[in-house]
Amino acid sequence: MSLPVRTKLKHVLSFIHKFHPPQRSQLCAAACADSKEPPGGGRVFSGIQPTGVPHLGNYLGALENWVALQNQYPSILYSIVDLHSITQTQDPAQLRGNILDMTASLLACGVDPERAILFQQSQASKHSLTEEGEGLEGRGKSTNRENEEDNNNHSSSQFFYAANSIVCSSSGVLELQSTHVPVGEDQIQHLELAQDLARIFNNRYGNLFPEPSALLSSTRKVKSLRDPSAKMSKSDPQAMATINITDSPDDIALKVRRAVTDFTSEVTFDPETRPGVSNLVTIHAAMAMINVEEALSQARGLDTGAYKKLVTEAVVQRLTPIREEIERLRSDHAHLEGVLAQGTRRARELAAPVLREVRQRVGFC
Repeated sequence: MSLPVRTKLKHVLSFIHKFHPPQRSQLCAAACADSKEPPGGGRVFSGIQPTGVPHLGNYLGALENWVALQNQYPSILYSIVDLHSITQTQDPAQLRGNILDMTASLLACGVDPERAILFQQSQASKHSLTEEGEGLEGRGKSTNRENEEDNNNHSSSQFFYAANSIVCSSSGVLELQSTHVPVGEDQIQHLELAQDLARIFNNRYGNLFPEPSALLSSTRKVKSLRDPSAKMSKSDPQAMATINITDSPDDIALKVRRAVTDFTSEVTFDPETRPGVSNLVTIHAAMAMINVEEALSQARGLDTGAYKKLVTEAVVQRLTPIREEIERLRSDHAHLEGVLAQGTRRARELAAPVLREVRQRVGFC
């Protein structure tokens, strides 16, 4: 999501919460409870935009957790949320390729279609044509207004994109009757809207939707290798800032070697005063599947230059089999399309009776 849309999204949430204040304490309590108690039931739902191949931050912050959740919950649904991506102009051929690349990446990272329903959002939703039409209409108006009207109208159009994207996200959570949603701390507001909508509907038409709880990731955010004050991002203009999960061992070594640190040679963990070195420690610990203390123990006696080699080894060891599997899957479009088609059918089967019940309770039928 581009920065302007991300900014407008905050305004949308503030506007909604002005009239329906979220119960933050209840959400936080639920999130904390979920992180401590072993889950015994429920349905997990989450989505990821088809931006091509994920980067290391996506893998550690979301996908690794997605894979682990398959062993903890009886019902799992993961969606490639392509409807969200049309809030920005997309090349159709590239979008189709990105959807398949993301599918290959999820499978290579360990998402198992036998244990989790993996589906394409636009193909599973009964409302996909309407949502696509709204997004295209708004984008067309924005393009014309850039030439005919002032920047205020363009900002209004961006506001529309953000609102449409948020409501689409919440609808996906609710129509599948999700009980748990893996989110980062910066995404909790989105989940609060889904909770608000569930609460409002249930109060007005009778209980139907669970109020979904947050599943917060325990992994620290992976920072940019070139600017450790910012998150690692695919859109970062500096090529050396982001490790993609398909990077070769040589590319990974080069990016880690050029990672920003400081003038102190000792390896310590202090994100406030030594963010660059601490980011490397975070990456090392996560990829080696050890805690920060163990990572620091392994770094004892090494300067930051030597430690970067240790970090590189841990990253390469974890990502090599994933990269090789992505390459294999990319060559089999029929298999990838078949996985999505099967997931789409299963997602529709779950959503259809819920949508029928909604229409009946509201009075549409």
